[in-house]
Amino acid sequence: MCKLVPSSMAVSLQTKYSLSSTTDNIPRSHRPSLLRVRVTCSVTNTTTNSNPHREKLVVGKHLVNPPLSNDPTLQSTWTHRFWVAAGCTSVFVSFAKSIKGGFGSHLWLEPALSGFAGYILADLGSGVYHWAIDNYGDESTPLLGNQIEAAQGHHKWPWIITIRQFANNSHALARGIALTVLPLVLAFNDPVVHGFVSTFAFCVLFCQQFHAWAHGSKSKLTRLVVALQDMGILLSRTQHVNHHRPPCNSYCIVSGAWNKVLDESKFFEALEKVLYFQFGNFYLSE
Repeated sequence: MCKLVPSSMAVSLQTKYSLSSTTDNIPRSHRPSLLRVRVTCSVTNTTTNSNPHREKLVVGKHLVNPPLSNDPTLQSTWTHRFWVAAGCTSVFVSFAKSIKGGFGSHLWLEPALSGFAGYILADLGSGVYHWAIDNYGDESTPLLGNQIEAAQGHHKWPWIITIRQFANNSHALARGIALTVLPLVLAFNDPVVHGFVSTFAFCVLFCQQFHAWAHGSKSKLTRLVVALQDMGILLSRTQHVNHHRPPCNSYCIVSGAWNKVLDESKFFEALEKVLYFQFGNFYLSE
């Protein structure tokens, strides 16, 4: 964040800078990627006899080394595993209700179509959510602070997601899925409803894993995952690379099917303008 303070006026800006990676903690295979740091600038008027209007520039830098592979923040805890198990269980029960209801009522097409709609809308939802935590708030934001902080760290060191353990990476989404889907499981028996709910929830719960696979090399992924990426069913490395290049769009991380539409229509840029004119100058993450 840069602040220019000429006389009594202050204007907030947000600027990203690139540094070549010099820390020994970064594997050589990831050295070509650039690290971004937040640079804090302040300009204040200083009055001297020789030049009363000369300004002084003060630059402060903050660079934190990336975590190592054995860092506790990358490891799964039993709490993480509990929420992932709870989320997966709620999704499985919803899916089972869809299958059972379909057999019982001889409905096949409707649950399948609702499931496909859940898959498509999960990709769109992942993009909107990803855009929000990438661009708004910080680690002190209520409820979402940890996820926003993780998103900031991911843009500084994208390769970290490939060594983050599964439950550690997915527990926040799994918790949301468990708390949302369980009431729906108890309230509805309609196979069409659960066709949508189970597919949408499954894609949201695992979208961070799909995201991690999009950062992995094909040689380290299973043939099934590579095949699904090549078919466009899951987000591929080729699709996702644009998200880490200016202007850093392509936010959708389930299949990436919405990315081209949203990027070419400048959907998120328009949404940012609406929010700006409605609420003023938000504090942007990063």
